Amino acid sequence: MTLFKQLIDAMTGGGVSDREIRAETWALGGRHGGEVLRGARAELAGRDVPPRRASVLRAVIRSQEQRAGR
Repeated sequence: MTLFKQLIDAMTGGGVSDREIRAETWALGGRHGGEVLRGARAELAGRDVPPRRASVLRAVIRSQEQRAGR
């Protein structure tokens, strides 16, 4: 992936759809006892997170922070 593509993805959320965000939110809630935001941050901090997965996790984090009014 080129640096330019990485920058564009970082600014736009990487083209992550609302459907992907909802699905990942549901899955994170299941894996982390309902703690979606904490789980997304923990998984993003893990090693060897593929770029696409990292984009989805960042989109979930943004979505959850917006819901919380942060």
